[in-house]
Amino acid sequence: MNRIERIKKILKEHLKPTQLILYDNSSEHAGHNNFNGMEMTHLKVEIESENFKGKKLIEIHRLINSLIKKEYENGLHAMEIKIINH
Repeated sequence: MNRIERIKKILKEHLKPTQLILYDNSSEHAGHNNFNGMEMTHLKVEIESENFKGKKLIEIHRLINSLIKKEYENGLHAMEIKIINH
């Protein structure tokens, strides 16, 4: 299972999203801090979930980042997060 599949599984299990798009945009960062753009180090997620109702954006971002903490510890450099319909 690759990084995107692992993160999708985690987010689906914990957040029950009604919409989830997750993709690798590492190639856009090639050359920055010696990244080669090939190793799924930079991802972008677009997500919508009923679990976000009543939460501030910063709370949602912290929640998502805490759920994928192990990925950051194992090579993920950045996750761009877009909350849909918040």
